[in-house]
Amino acid sequence: MSTLLLKHIQTLVTCDDHDNILQDVDLYCEDGTIRAIVPDLPQTADTVIDASHFWCYPGLVNTHHHLYQTFSRNLPQVQNMELFDWLVTLYEIWKGLDADIIRLSSLTGMGELMKHGCTTCFDHHYVFPAGSGDLIGAQFGAAEELGIRMVASRGSMDLSRKDGGLPPDSVVQTVDEIMADSARLISQYHDPSAGSMRQIVLAPCSPFSVSAELLRQSAILARQYGVRLHTHLCETKDEEQWTLKNHGVRPLEYMASLGWTGNDVWYAHGIHFNDEELRELARTGTGVAHCPISNMKLSSGIARIPEMLELGVPVGLAVDGSASNDGSSLMEELRVCYLLHRLQSSKAAPSGYQVLKMATRGSARLLGREDIGSLEAGKCADFFLVDSRRLELVGGEYSPADVLATVGLRGAVDYTVVGGKVVVKDGQLVAIDEANIAADARRACKAYLSRA
Repeated sequence: MSTLLLKHIQTLVTCDDHDNILQDVDLYCEDGTIRAIVPDLPQTADTVIDASHFWCYPGLVNTHHHLYQTFSRNLPQVQNMELFDWLVTLYEIWKGLDADIIRLSSLTGMGELMKHGCTTCFDHHYVFPAGSGDLIGAQFGAAEELGIRMVASRGSMDLSRKDGGLPPDSVVQTVDEIMADSARLISQYHDPSAGSMRQIVLAPCSPFSVSAELLRQSAILARQYGVRLHTHLCETKDEEQWTLKNHGVRPLEYMASLGWTGNDVWYAHGIHFNDEELRELARTGTGVAHCPISNMKLSSGIARIPEMLELGVPVGLAVDGSASNDGSSLMEELRVCYLLHRLQSSKAAPSGYQVLKMATRGSARLLGREDIGSLEAGKCADFFLVDSRRLELVGGEYSPADVLATVGLRGAVDYTVVGGKVVVKDGQLVAIDEANIAADARRACKAYLSRA
């Protein structure tokens, strides 16, 4: 049995149903599960941390990413492009992906997430070049190496340029190939149990790169196996116009006709929903992963998050792919989200604490996880610690529940813990040699880009 004990936590923000904020408490974990959060616990543990100067928060949960894009970020040729042109240009790079690139880009992207308080990562991988190997297996291997909780997706595309889609022929597959591999991955990797470190989601890329049949069959297969569904939707006006032109209806109506609404479905972005569609999302429990930085960089628009929250639409936070964000810090996303909606919606905008709760409880809900997202006895021991004595936090101590979104946190957190195991200590990843991995990743990235 492995045990961990935090002693005399200065402030613990639970993000629970009661929005409890606790002072001077101990937190005790056994075998990855929180057993108690009360003052002056008598237990000892394998690992004991004096937390008397720390703020403790539930681990952040990232609900949309494209880790492979870590190796195609900050490229000058795409800096001023919007989504469709951006995709067409970058597919010429992405068609060169292989398992080694996936492993190293996943280590890089998830490592950055962890250093900024993220304990669960969902990745939307949909580019499967012919002969590229077991890419999802490479991702799970990287996650295990780092110690992060991972939800991977069997993404897919079956419409290439010759079919009216955007990607080249070499990265699309047939519906039968996709369904067979989806079933294989679910059987091999998906663990639905509480505390699971590995889960699979079915995630066709977007309405303009997949057929109606692929969407329909994915929904049927997902429900047959009890896994969740995810795709991009309502990210741009171009997508809306494409769907109207090709299917005669707006994107949400099209997806609903194929079985793509319900509490087992969430969409990335969701910027261009109208009033009626927001009410339909709320009625069906269909969720939205909010990606503010990516939406800003690609000039896609501002999602109607205050209205979604008011209506009860499930909303989580996400960084999106590193090529449309140039980073993998969900901590940075907290502050950008808070400020963006203050600018757009004034008093109707979510508070700093509400944004934090969106990135913890809200994100966990999108993933269908009741075992993460808050700090309570019986839940997974996933959390991070921030030293309140930092120079950049002076004056911010009056509301630790809001401070990560209002003041923000520059630099890495002090500790990240996943399943009761310390995976970041003093701002550094514990399980890998960061310098060596960075050097290997840099060499691989250079060779990969040179092949494009």
